[in-house]
This record gives sequence, C-alpha cells and structure tokens, in this order.
Amino acid sequence: MGKQSPVDNPHSTLKADDYHIPVLFNESLEGLAIQPNGIYVDCTFGGGGHSGGILNKLDKKGRLIAFDQDADAERNLPKDERVLFIPQNFRYIHRFLRLHGIDQVDGVLADLGVSSHQFDEGDRGFSIRFAGPMDMRMDQRQTTTAATIVKTYSEQQLHKIFEQFGEVTNSKTLAKHIVQQRMHLPFSTIEQFKAMISPVVKGNPNKYLAQVFQALRIEVNDEMGALKTLLEQLTLVLKPGGRAAIITFHSIEDRMVKNFFKQGSFEEVAENPFEMNKKENLFHVINKKPIMAGEIELKQNKRSRSAKLRVAERI
Repeated sequence: MGKQSPVDNPHSTLKADDYHIPVLFNESLEGLAIQPNGIYVDCTFGGGGHSGGILNKLDKKGRLIAFDQDADAERNLPKDERVLFIPQNFRYIHRFLRLHGIDQVDGVLADLGVSSHQFDEGDRGFSIRFAGPMDMRMDQRQTTTAATIVKTYSEQQLHKIFEQFGEVTNSKTLAKHIVQQRMHLPFSTIEQFKAMISPVVKGNPNKYLAQVFQALRIEVNDEMGALKTLLEQLTLVLKPGGRAAIITFHSIEDRMVKNFFKQGSFEEVAENPFEMNKKENLFHVINKKPIMAGEIELKQNKRSRSAKLRVAERI
C-alpha cells in the first residue's frame, strides 16, 4: 500500500518496488472495468503500482491523472505523455480536473493510508521503529505536525482521536497522562514521546504504540475529512457508468465508503417503507461485501491484512 506492473522512472534512483507494494492490485483494476480509451484518476499515486496497471490497459488515447500530496511520489513518474501529475491532496479532485479541462472521468481509484516508503523514512515520523521527529505530515507544506497535536490539543480532543482513530484501550487515561506530562517533559522526537507515555502503555507495546501513532497520523492529515470530501465529489467527476474503487485500512473509512456507495450518506439509514422522500442514490454497488486479500497476497504483503476494497458504479 510481490508488486505487479510497477511504474519505474529511469531517471530516479528510487524504484517503485522499493517505494510501495500496491494491495489488491488485480482486484482493483478488475473493479474499475478499464476502457482502453478512457480517463482514469489514481488519487494516491505513491510508487505508481496501481497507476502502472491502469496504463498497461490504456491505449494511446487513454489518459491517467495521478494525484499525490507527498512530493517524494513525483520521483516515480514514468515518461509517458498520457500521464498528468497533480501534486495535491485528492480532496481537491474536482477543482483540479476542471482546471485542466476535464469535466468527467471513467474511473477513480484510491488506495488510502500510508505508503511503505513513508513508513520506512525515519525523518518523516510515521513509524515507531525510528528515532525521528514527531512529524507524520504527508504533505510537507502544511504546518500541523503530530508534535503540534500532542502539545496543543485538549484532554478531551486527545481522548477522542485516540479512541476513534486508534481504538486505544485506555484512550482516556492516555490523554490525561499526556496533558499532565507535556508541561515539563520534551517530546519533539518519537523516542521522547514513547518515553513520556511508557507508564500508561497497556498490552503489547508495539501494537499499542502503532494504534497511538495511527490515531495521530489520521488527525494530522485529516484523512477522514479528505475521504469524505472525495466521496462527495464522485458524483460530479464520474461519468454515468464510471466506477470508483476505494481501498481502506480502517473500520471508520470502510464504513464511510460502504454507507456512501449504498445510500449516498455517511451514516447508517434505517429502512422506512413509509418514507416518501428518500434520497436518490447515484451509485450501484458492485460488491456488496468488501473484497479482501487472498492467501498468496497475505503471505507476500503483511499490510494487506486490513485492506478492504469496495467498488461502485455511477448510475
């Protein structure tokens, strides 16, 4: 999030295979039902794995628009006239497609979460394995970092993100501990932060810290807000018959995608046979249950364990 059909830039020392292994590669391409002369958007270009697969199915008239807010991803671009790279968050998909004279597209793919490259770069602050800064910004142009959140959020705000985004067992205790300790303990680095919260770590330390870091990362990058904004724009950017394929790694993300594809809203809506003014849903769900990785992929890529793919077609 081995690799198939990667896009390797011959002018870059960074190989796409080393950058990121795309999950559910064949399943997502199949879900898009790619038309050779169509226009497709890869919302999370990364190492170019999924994009490479799309390009292999396009003819000379086909086009690929690749979004990625991480500047590192641009190094993986292929020398291909069919590719347009937009160095922005995919939440601005409609704006930038219109800016480039594209009204609607045939398919949209989004592989959410963090790339392997981001986890492996210690100075980005995404991983508990390195002694880097408390950063976690996918877009280095933004100012809010993980350290900012830990230093400035109230106890209630910290409790909420640890509970909702990290499913941390003692999220309330953790939030209270941070607020008590941050006044007199430094924590600008990962090691300092881990030392500060060590007294309240419960269960498996690695699993616990991974959940805490996940919560902070989601908040730093407003990942849930970006996904919601993307989904709301799909009816504008997709042609009738066009498809959206979204790969999620968090239960909240998956629920958002499921509900939006099914009923055009983000909350569960109870069926009411007497309701006359039902909201029109503009999507046909292709797979009622999420598509998950098979045994072979699970062995090759541990990250695929939590991946869920949902596909819907614009009516």
